[in-house]
Amino acid sequence: WDNADFSRGVGTTFYQEFRTLNTDKPPFVRDVEAKVRRYLRSSYSAAWTLKITWEKAPAYGARTDTRRTVTYQAVLTTDGFRSYVLMLYQAGGMQWDYTRLAATNVLIGYT
Repeated sequence: WDNADFSRGVGTTFYQEFRTLNTDKPPFVRDVEAKVRRYLRSSYSAAWTLKITWEKAPAYGARTDTRRTVTYQAVLTTDGFRSYVLMLYQAGGMQWDYTRLAATNVLIGYT
């Protein structure tokens, strides 16, 4: 993650929590479960899921250019024993101009 800069009134961050233990699961949670099963080849039934969205976030350091924004999400989910993180980016990936950022070692994802 790089630093997003919301100080100029551009972009927003919001979250939605899904507690699904012993309840009907909304389509979003069923989609998360399907992604975990598909990519990790594991049986999985979510008990809790948190979706965090950074919408139209401008990069820190791009103070004069708030036109290049990006929307991305982190989805945390657990069945009570195993936990997963899905990192989702808008179509086309990260749109920030990395040549204008203070850091030169840009990485999408986590280690």
